[in-house]
Parts: sequence; structure tokens; C-alpha cells
Amino acid sequence: MSTGHTPVLLQETLRLLSPAPGEVFLDGTAGAGGHAEEIALRIGPDGILVCADGDASMLALAAERLRAFPCARLVHADFSDLESLREAADGRRFDGMLLDLGISSVQLDDPSRGFSFREDGPLDMRRNQESGTPAARDILRRANEKELADIFFRFGEERFSRRIARAIAESRRKEPVERTMQLANLVKRSIPRKAWPRDIHPATRVFQALRIAVNDELGSLAAFLDGFAQHLAEGGRTAVISFHSLEDRLVKTAFREQSAGGKELLTVLTRRPVVPGAEETMTNPRARSAKLRAARRNG
Repeated sequence: MSTGHTPVLLQETLRLLSPAPGEVFLDGTAGAGGHAEEIALRIGPDGILVCADGDASMLALAAERLRAFPCARLVHADFSDLESLREAADGRRFDGMLLDLGISSVQLDDPSRGFSFREDGPLDMRRNQESGTPAARDILRRANEKELADIFFRFGEERFSRRIARAIAESRRKEPVERTMQLANLVKRSIPRKAWPRDIHPATRVFQALRIAVNDELGSLAAFLDGFAQHLAEGGRTAVISFHSLEDRLVKTAFREQSAGGKELLTVLTRRPVVPGAEETMTNPRARSAKLRAARRNG
């Protein structure tokens, strides 16, 4: 479960996935267990719900929320590890799969995780802190100026990427960039005040880019999209909620390619992505960029 969804997104997700008693489901981004609980209520004790998350702390929250549901099976794994997740379902194909690609409110609101610039904290950003992979502060220390600019432009679509990378390179000659507020202030100073975006903090795209790079988020999504259909049962449904254009583009392309060109493995269920309404985004700003797409396996 990610950044606090609107009723429309939740209702449409459940409508498109249509979980039914006894079915086998995968929640590949279990988070705190919000979506998983709704699915578990519908597939009942005779179904199987595999709940995966790369963040052990989030999986612990999901376990607490789902302890009353015997159908739930929790796995500490990335959603792209479809072979392992299929094993957790006793080798059965999934009747439904869900990915909710946003960062959870719990992760965002914990300064020690380094995902947000609302409060000062260490620049970590790793979903799986047990992985031993480089944290955001390691990337900021090791990458050269061009590499940093490429990260900010490719993963954040930040048009001032070069100026920001230059400012970081100059700043770290005096002291390492290791804190969230330190980076946020560097970004703010690097972007002309008149060019600041209206609706988001000036550092939002840089933080997004670093998070994607640290966790190889697009790589995981691409791996999932490349193989998910073979793990779906006939008539099985997949729904993906994305939060930025890079993710949505990957999902849209994969669904389209597997529903056309002679393959016709899938039927796309959402001609256009489902998005929250204006009133809903006012009450829940974190959902403003959410896009939901779904597809069904033909056979």
C-alpha cells in the first residue's frame, strides 16, 4: 500500500481485479497491508494471498494487519522475483496481481529513512535496508558530476539537472552531502526562484530520481512486466498503480505490446488510466499523480 489512496482508486482497483472466494492473488507491494486486507476479505479463507515487500519493516506492519487472515502468506522479496512468489502460492498461477508503486506514508514520514525533505534525516532511501546496496548519500559521494546530472534528468526529468549536479560537486568538496535538508537546500539554491514548480517542492524531482536509482525501481518494474503474464491463470487480472510518467510509460507499453501484434496474450482493461478526481486530490495531495492501469490474460 502506498501513499494514501483515494476511494476512487481503491474501488476501481478492486473492481478491475475482481477478487473472488478461493482465488490466488499476489500483492507485490504489500506495504502496511491496506490493499491486501481488502483482497483477503474477498478471497476468504480458501484463497491464497501472497504478500511481498522488499522492506522488512513494512512487511511487519502488514503481518500485524493480516494476522486474522489465514490466506495471507508474507514474503520478504521484491515483486520482480516472480518465481519465488509463485512458489509461495504452492506453484499455482495467480488469478490476480497488484502493484502499488508509491512510497508509503509510513516510509515518507520516518525521517530516518531519508525519503522526504519535510524533516531532516540521513540520505538513505533504501527500501531494503538489509540489502547492503549503496544508499543515496553513497551515490552523492561517489558519482561524478555528469553521472549525477544523468540520474536527475533520466529518473527525475529535472531540467536543471546540470546546475544541481554542479552545486553538489562544489558543496561536497567542503563537506559530504549526507542529510535530506542539506540536499533540499542545495537544490533550491540551484534552481532560479521564478522556475520553481507551483505545486511541488523544488527538490521533489531530485529526491524521486535518487530514490529510483538507489532501489533500481525501473529495473524491477521492467523485469516484472517482462514475465508477469506467464504467471497469470487464464482470465487472471493485473493492476498497476504508478506515480510518475516513467513508470506509467513502462506499464502502458508492456500492456499494449502483449495485447497486439499477433500475441494478444492480454486484454487491456483500461483504455485510459484511472486517476483521482480534483476533489480527492485536494483532500489527499499525495495521490495527485497516481495512475491505475489493468489488463487481463486471455488464455
